[in-house]
Amino acid sequence: QVQLVESGGGLVQAGGSLRLSCAASGRTFSIYRMGWFRQAPGKERQFVAHITWSSGSTLHADSVKGRFTISRDNAKDTVYLQMNSLKPEDTAVYFCAGKSSPLNGYDYWGQGTQVTVSS
Repeated sequence: QVQLVESGGGLVQAGGSLRLSCAASGRTFSIYRMGWFRQAPGKERQFVAHITWSSGSTLHADSVKGRFTISRDNAKDTVYLQMNSLKPEDTAVYFCAGKSSPLNGYDYWGQGTQVTVSS
C-alpha cells in the first residue's frame, strides 16, 4: 500500500501562486506515475497533471499548461504542483493520486487539499 498526504492549499488572490506537496509513504517503490486532479463543487473530478516516476516525463492539462508545473523529488518521495497565475476558476479541492502500472487506473488517493482563488 501507498499512503499519500497533500499539503499547501489555501486562499490566494487571483494572479497569485501556491505550491502543493504530496508526500508518499509505504511501498513507494511500486509507484509508476503520480498525478494531480481537482474537483470543484458540483463538477466532475478533472485531471490536472501527471509525472512518470522513473523518467520524470510530464503531462499537463490544457487548462493549466503554462501556469502549473508538476515535479518530483525522488529522494523525498514527494510530488509538487507549482501553481502560478491562479484564476478563480482554479478553485477546487486538489487531490494527489498514484498508480502502480501504466495499464491500471490510479490505485492510491490522498485526502485532498482546498485551493481557493479570490477575484
